[in-house]
Amino acid sequence: MSTTASPFSRPLYLMAKPVGSACNLACRYCYYLEKGERCPSTTQAGRMPSMSDQLLERFIREYIEAQTTDTVLFTWHGGEPLMQPLSFYRKALRLQRQYARGRHVDNCIQTNGTLITEEWCSFFKQHGFLVGISIDGPQAMHDSFRLTRGGSPSFSRVMRGIALLEKHGVDWNALATVNSVNVHHPVEFYRFFKDIGCRFLQFTPIVERTATDGASLLAGTEQGGKVLPFSVEPEAWGRFLCAVFDEWVKHDVGQMFVQLFDTTLAAWAGVPGSLCTMSDHCGAAGVIEANGDVYACDHFVFPEYLLGNLHQHSITELMYSDRQRQFGRMKREQQPQQCRECDFLFACNGECPRNRFINDRYGQPHLNYLCKGYAQFFHHVAPYMDFMLGELRAGRPPAGVMNWQAPH
Repeated sequence: MSTTASPFSRPLYLMAKPVGSACNLACRYCYYLEKGERCPSTTQAGRMPSMSDQLLERFIREYIEAQTTDTVLFTWHGGEPLMQPLSFYRKALRLQRQYARGRHVDNCIQTNGTLITEEWCSFFKQHGFLVGISIDGPQAMHDSFRLTRGGSPSFSRVMRGIALLEKHGVDWNALATVNSVNVHHPVEFYRFFKDIGCRFLQFTPIVERTATDGASLLAGTEQGGKVLPFSVEPEAWGRFLCAVFDEWVKHDVGQMFVQLFDTTLAAWAGVPGSLCTMSDHCGAAGVIEANGDVYACDHFVFPEYLLGNLHQHSITELMYSDRQRQFGRMKREQQPQQCRECDFLFACNGECPRNRFINDRYGQPHLNYLCKGYAQFFHHVAPYMDFMLGELRAGRPPAGVMNWQAPH
């Protein structure tokens, strides 16, 4: 087993897209739909791409070998990964066992939930899959954007999938996008997830933009452009975060786990959190497409960020390449002066580079579009984070914050 130290502060991840951008839904805000047009790796001449048996084996073998820890996490994503037949994942598990060499292997899969069946649930339960469900809140919020290719709502099918997961005792969590609709209903949004039995919640803001002529999505850190109407506005994002936090901190600390809040507390404690967007660097989490193309990041699946193909290069060569190292350093090196002066830089590190496309107050580029919202959030939660950190250092659970009122 390799003991070579990783150049990244966290384990290397390579998210697998075994069907590329193929999906049975056509969510109006989906940043990935256009990739089938701009990146040939995500589509195959009008038919669904599919990872070959040869590539699957090479990916699994090299991915396990590239790890520097005794636990290996495979993440299956899309598009909609359940469009691959169950036999594909049975094959993947056989290969994982073949190449594990004593390492513990975990699997998680991110799905829109509409294709879940009893058979899928039995498989997930038997093999300990963690299932991430994409759902945007109550029906009216969810169905505002998450529609089928025929334009029909998808909420009832997602809820049926969740019910099947619950029936079979499958561990699941929720991934919600926050958009121009649900951002204005934070408490209703949050309580919905509590009501359906969700204990682990991740939400991510929708910020998509095109070139000023509206021709195509802008790639990576290109500056300017036109923010699309379904995106969140910075001030609305800040109000949303504060309202959800207030609901959580009064009632659910230690019972409901919200990834952004956990990551923020980790930052207060000076330790890395689980949310890559808040890391001080990028580059440890790439993505592999169905044809073997490897990109720097899931949010940078554009030709400009193609590292190479697994048929010609190893995972180690691609993910530890000079090009990927440069991509990882970009986040810190491009921070504008306003970020460097901010009291909360330690907590957000400028957030995701894909959202850093406006000028700061000094006229410097690469300020995060959502900066005002995050600043509002961090100012709001600071007293609570200070208290919870004190509890942790005293050996007490941070849930004690629910019996404490922040000074006004």
